[in-house]
Amino acid sequence: MLNSNNPDKTEFQDPVSINVGGQVYTTTLSTLTRFQDSMLGAMFRGKLPLLKDRKGNFFIDRDGKVFRHILNYLRSSSLDLPRDFSEMQLLKREADFYQIGPLLEELAQHESGFLQAAGRSAVLTADVSCQVRTLHFNLKRGPENFELFSCTVQIYTANVFCTSRAVVELLCRSFSYQTPEGAVPPQAEEGQPNYLRLQWTPRPAEMPVELFNKHGYRRLTVAPVPSTETTVVQDARSFVEWMLQLALAEGFRVDSVFPDSSDILNCVSLRFVRY
Repeated sequence: MLNSNNPDKTEFQDPVSINVGGQVYTTTLSTLTRFQDSMLGAMFRGKLPLLKDRKGNFFIDRDGKVFRHILNYLRSSSLDLPRDFSEMQLLKREADFYQIGPLLEELAQHESGFLQAAGRSAVLTADVSCQVRTLHFNLKRGPENFELFSCTVQIYTANVFCTSRAVVELLCRSFSYQTPEGAVPPQAEEGQPNYLRLQWTPRPAEMPVELFNKHGYRRLTVAPVPSTETTVVQDARSFVEWMLQLALAEGFRVDSVFPDSSDILNCVSLRFVRY
């Protein structure tokens, strides 16, 4: 049975016991009236009527479990929520009912920071491989003088995936292909904005530029944003080195390396994570 008290006759004495939705809390009057313009401040300064349960505890018909966080904030002016806290909407609703302005502001900041962190969390993977080809070609030495030459061409392919499209876009701005028409930025896979496929071929010294271009081979360069100074990506090791630099600059850390984690620059597969 609940008893209603006339606010003019209610007397408060420390410690104060409150039954909130069946959960009993014990605290002090100064804690409950910390924010005097709040609902609790009004209740426990005698400005609003209060109910009591059969044991004499003041009764508030609200969520008892989440009131723990309300009370802790009143005690310390600090919002300390567990990492796995999943009742943010309920806590916001209760804070709004009690009209605790500073807590509402801190909850909004906490939620904003959480969303930013969630938006920043990402996984980045990069796999690189090399295909070796032998090319045979004739070089003209005179009017009717041709000489047969052979050279080895190394074609590198890197498949990059990131859960953050912004990171893929950054990589597209950082890398570029060198073609006869000039620098051409790579593009994410059509219809798959989180995937980027890079393929490049360093030109062998013995291979004429005209023949290199005729085969459609392209060199790859990198100029990390905001730098404009380009560097040629010579091989897989060079690519891995640049991926490490770019990923670490964006707040990632190395999560796994294949095949040998102790020889990261000679790996064929990298995985980064960012929290």
